[in-house]
Amino acid sequence: MAVVQLYARDVGAGMPLVLLHAFPLSSAMWLAQREALAGRFRVVTPDLRGFGGSVLGSDVPSVDAMADDVARMFRTLGVQRAVVGGVSMGGYVAMALCRRHPDVVLGLVLCATRGSADDAGTSAARLAQADRLERDDDVSVLVDELLPHLVGPTTMRQRALVYGRVRGLVQSTPPHAAAWAQRAMAGRPDSFDTLRGVKVPALVMVGGEDALSSEADARAMAEALPNAELLVVPRAGHLVPVEQPDLFNQAVTEFAAALSGSAR
Repeated sequence: MAVVQLYARDVGAGMPLVLLHAFPLSSAMWLAQREALAGRFRVVTPDLRGFGGSVLGSDVPSVDAMADDVARMFRTLGVQRAVVGGVSMGGYVAMALCRRHPDVVLGLVLCATRGSADDAGTSAARLAQADRLERDDDVSVLVDELLPHLVGPTTMRQRALVYGRVRGLVQSTPPHAAAWAQRAMAGRPDSFDTLRGVKVPALVMVGGEDALSSEADARAMAEALPNAELLVVPRAGHLVPVEQPDLFNQAVTEFAAALSGSAR
């Protein structure tokens, strides 16, 4: 089986900060983070397998495979430990990384994600979307069914350029990669045992207008983690780093700066 090497943008210097993108986007979503944070940190933003510049490979769909890709990228780039942040799907991958490769995680940022496995209805909806993505060989199902929920109503009303950028990123998603990722997420395990065993500090964030992951989801993760703080970001939906980049960047900077003495 061919090993997937992730394409990653790697900018700046200092303590490594690895940011894992949301579904169904790519590392392009982290533009504001690369611009704002690279003056203080080494910001590494990979494309998860099949997205952006990374190939899909032939593995059975699983978030574990995606986490193993990220751990392999650490070794390729010579990164021993990093603050790992994940939004949405990236959060699922970050939690799998904590389960499978805990030694590489210096701090954990979870945003707009959930520690629980999918319920039967959510899993069925993901699999139905995956089937349609492969059958149609385009991403119209994501534009129709997912895009309206990716940003909050404030962004829809006041940030037309942001919404347009998100729409463009969704439209450029490779359909077979999106189908693979949906199947991976549908089959992911519950991560609360993993969260309870995390030995590093954590920051949990959620948008105050998020229609896909709730404040209750975020609070449950923060309470399971032994050392976590919870931040609800106002006027943001599911894509907090894109909708409220200044607030996201400030929170991550303060969190990561407090850990900088622990990096090797």
